[in-house]
Amino acid sequence: MPAEESGTTPPVTAFMLVKTTPEWLALTVEERVAAFTTQVLPVIKAKTTGVRSRFYDTEFYSARVTDVWVWEAEDHHAYQLLIDALRETPFWDRYFEVVDLLVGTENGYARTYGVEAITTIAT
Repeated sequence: MPAEESGTTPPVTAFMLVKTTPEWLALTVEERVAAFTTQVLPVIKAKTTGVRSRFYDTEFYSARVTDVWVWEAEDHHAYQLLIDALRETPFWDRYFEVVDLLVGTENGYARTYGVEAITTIAT
């Protein structure tokens, strides 16, 4: 059931635009996997609940950002805890430069004005 129908607050979605750093790129693929799974993931799992992510490679299309991380949080507090957790790890400014954060709620205008979400399109 969509959030609008269940009466719950819609989740927060953040598009985190990042650029890999020379330190990250100097690691082998195996070292990157080990660094992420031992230095970043445990902190996220220990300090957050109600978040999930998807990861998109963009380096072959953009010189400004190399990756886009889409984070969904069940509320603003869960999102805040996520950002605080990431900042306590080498992810933030050592392995990745956070270029921009674009945060919003899906179809917020439709909820605000009580109209159908006509901009959500599937063909």
